[in-house]
Amino acid sequence: MASLTRTLPASWYCSSPLYQLERRAVFLKAWYLLGPITRFHSVGDKVGYEVAQISLTACRMSEELRDIKVFDEKTGSEFKSYITETGLLFATISDQAPSFDEFFPDLKPLIGTVDFTKLPYRRSIKYEGKFNWKTMVDGYQECLHCQYTHPSFSVFYPPTFYTVYNHKNFSQHVADPNKADDGLFLYFFPNCTLNVYGGGMSSFRVCPTEKPGITRMEFDYYHLESGEKFEEYFKFVRQVAMEDYELCEKAQENLEKGIYAEGILNPVKETGVAFYQQRVLELVCAQHETETESKPSAAYERSSNTLTVSHLVDPASS
Repeated sequence: MASLTRTLPASWYCSSPLYQLERRAVFLKAWYLLGPITRFHSVGDKVGYEVAQISLTACRMSEELRDIKVFDEKTGSEFKSYITETGLLFATISDQAPSFDEFFPDLKPLIGTVDFTKLPYRRSIKYEGKFNWKTMVDGYQECLHCQYTHPSFSVFYPPTFYTVYNHKNFSQHVADPNKADDGLFLYFFPNCTLNVYGGGMSSFRVCPTEKPGITRMEFDYYHLESGEKFEEYFKFVRQVAMEDYELCEKAQENLEKGIYAEGILNPVKETGVAFYQQRVLELVCAQHETETESKPSAAYERSSNTLTVSHLVDPASS
């Protein structure tokens, strides 16, 4: 019988040195969803973002709707950015990231099913939570908790047949494989999401702070309707978001108290978690090898079927 996939250990959710390694290995080499081009109404409109302690600004440069550039707030230099045919803006935060097509080679057919230029921007909110960035991504990447934690959401999207399809650097969530066009739910590695349903779109970025147990959540909301229709949608999606928020804070408490150390992932229902955690593991291990200029040691092991990790860094040093 094939070995079952193990989770990342709790120390990876609590260690400051480990986060700094993640920052170099994962975040500086990724692409990030900033939102539809409808976020930028007028020439000169600027929207600020911060990912992994890198501050950036996206700005509409001319009357041309797609003339949007992304700059490093500190240096003023331009970051690589990409606008999809259907109107989604993505950007990098360093020159270490590959091209958009290399990072997301099979994404365009999926996001090509929605015209994001038809979704007007409505509202953004952000706040901090007492949990590691991976704690929130763990929750998004599975729906075993949905029936209990999200009763209102489960009415419309029953988790019975819930399936996650993993691709290179993103996952598609499908509530019912027989109704694959019933909403679009995507996770972009490492920390962005896109959820299109109910006449609107919500997206969030899970932004790590320098403290491994504190994460800033940033939400953007778009909807075809304004006024009362939008407020009904907003109330519904905010309820789901706050249910996840409370669950993540409780989970992080257990991680930090040592109640949970490491476990085994469900091979059917938690493939999304296994996918992204293994991607984190691979990148962090590769970065560690590069920086130490040594061969893989007993500090970690990798294989195609299992994920076994001890401490790359001493959690006591965090």
